[in-house]
Amino acid sequence: MIAVVDVCSGNLRSVEKALAAVGGQVTVTRDPEVVRKADKVVVPGQGAFGAFVRGLAARGLEAPLREQIARGTPYLGICLGLQVLFDQSEEQGPVRGLGVVAGTVERFRPTDHALKVPHMGWNQVDKATDDPLLAGVPDHAHVYFVHSYRVVPADPRVTVLTTDYGGRFCAAIRQGNVFACQFHPEKSQQVGLALLARFVQS
Repeated sequence: MIAVVDVCSGNLRSVEKALAAVGGQVTVTRDPEVVRKADKVVVPGQGAFGAFVRGLAARGLEAPLREQIARGTPYLGICLGLQVLFDQSEEQGPVRGLGVVAGTVERFRPTDHALKVPHMGWNQVDKATDDPLLAGVPDHAHVYFVHSYRVVPADPRVTVLTTDYGGRFCAAIRQGNVFACQFHPEKSQQVGLALLARFVQS
C-alpha cells in the first residue's frame, strides 16, 4: 500500500490518480498510523513551507515520516515534499524542516528581470547521475514546475537531476531510500508517469 500523505495540498487527487493509473494501490491519509504501516510513502505539497510544516506537526506526521525514512521505506517527495526534507527554508522564516537531507531552501533571486518568480511551466531537466527511477526518463526531458524556492543540498552528490532558471539548480535528489523532485510528475505527462511507474514497481 502506498500512503499519499494529506497535508491539505491542492494536488493530492492528481497524485493519487496518476499513481493508480500506473498500477499503484493508493491510500490518501492524514492518519499517522496508516503512514507508519505503509509499504511506500508519497508526500506531495503545494503552498508555503511554514504552513506545510505546521500541518505535518498538527497531524502528528513528522515522527512517522522520519521513522519510515529511517527504516528504509521508499519515500517519494513532490515539490514541498522535497523541500520539507531539508534543514530549513527561507520561506516564512527561517523555518526548520525535517532535517533528513542536509541543506537549505532558498528563494529565487534572478538577476535577469525577464525571469518571473514563481518559476512556472515546462523546463528541461538533465541527469546528474543515474537513478533507478529515472530509467524510463530520457535525458533532456521536459517536466512541469511551479515554485518560488529551490533546494540547495549541502552535498551536491545527492542531486540526480538539474535544470536551469537564471542558473542551474537541483531538480531532484536521491539519498538512500528517498527520492524527491521539485517538479510535478503528476503534471508532466508521459515523462512523469514513467517516473511514477518505476516508483510503484520498485
